[in-house]
Amino acid sequence: MTDWLLDAVLGLLLLGLAGGALHVRQLYAGVLLFIAFGLVLALVWARLGAADLALAEAAIGAGLTGVLLFAALARQPQAGSEPQLSRRRRLAAVAVLLPLLIVLLPQLAPLAEQTSRVPMQIDAAMAQSGVDHPVTAVLLNFRAWDTLLELAVLLLALLGARQLGPLRMQLSEPWPLLQAWGRTLAPLLVLAGGYVLWRGAASPGGAFQAGALLASGIVLLRLAGALPVLRWSQWPLRLLVLVGLLLFVAVAAACAWFGAGWLQYPSGWAKPLILVIEAAATLSIAASLSLLVIGDETETER
Repeated sequence: MTDWLLDAVLGLLLLGLAGGALHVRQLYAGVLLFIAFGLVLALVWARLGAADLALAEAAIGAGLTGVLLFAALARQPQAGSEPQLSRRRRLAAVAVLLPLLIVLLPQLAPLAEQTSRVPMQIDAAMAQSGVDHPVTAVLLNFRAWDTLLELAVLLLALLGARQLGPLRMQLSEPWPLLQAWGRTLAPLLVLAGGYVLWRGAASPGGAFQAGALLASGIVLLRLAGALPVLRWSQWPLRLLVLVGLLLFVAVAAACAWFGAGWLQYPSGWAKPLILVIEAAATLSIAASLSLLVIGDETETER
C-alpha cells in the first residue's frame, strides 16, 4: 500500500510539474518547474529499477539542460517578452488532442496482452555479446547502430548550436560556497563517472551516463572558476569531441572489412571492442555536453 501511494504521488507530481512548466506565464518559473520535473522523473526511473536512466535524467535532463535554459533566459531582450497563448488556442489544442487520445487508446490496449520474444532472444545470445548486462548488450552489440547514430546526433547538435552563434555564457564572480564545494564535488563526480562506465558491462550504466557525470563535474569546476575557458578552437578539445564517433565508425568499417559485417564483432573480440568504444564515447559525450553548456566564453564577459 505504501509503495502504491508513493508511485501515485510521483505520477501526479510529474503531471503537475509538466503542466506547470508548459503553461506558467513567467519563463523563469517555467525553467524552475522543468528542472523539478527532471528530478522527479529521475526518481521515477529509480523506482522502476532503471538506475542508468535515472542518472542520465538527473545529470542531463535536470542539470545540464537546466543550465542551458537559464543561459538562454539570460539572453532574453526584456522581461515582458514571454510568449502568450490565448484561451482560444488552448481550447483548440484540447479539441484536437482529446479526439486523438480517444481514438488511439483502444488501439494500444491489445499491445499489453501480447508477449514479446525479444527478451528470450537476448538471453539466448548473451553468451556471445561480450558483456553481462542485457541493456549494454543491446546498445553496443545487437543494436550498436543505434548508439553510433546517437553519437552522431550529439555531434550534429553541437555543430548546429555553434551555427546559431558563439556558445557564450556570461559568468559572474563565483560564490565562495560554490568555490569551496565545487573542488570537493567535482572529483567525486569523476569517480562516479568512472564507476558507472566500469559497471556498465554487468549492471545499469555506460558511456552516456558516465559522460553526463563527467560533464557535470567540468561545468561545476568552470562555474567555480577552477577551470580555464573551453574553446572550440582548441584542437585537443575538438579531438575529444570526435574521438568517440570516429572510433565507432572505424570499428564498424574494420568489422565489415575483416569480419562478417558492419558492427558484427569477431568471436572473442566483442568485450575489448565494446570497452574501447565505451571509453572513447564517454570522453566525447563529456566534451560535447561541456562545450554546449560553457563553451567559448570570453574572459571579457566575466
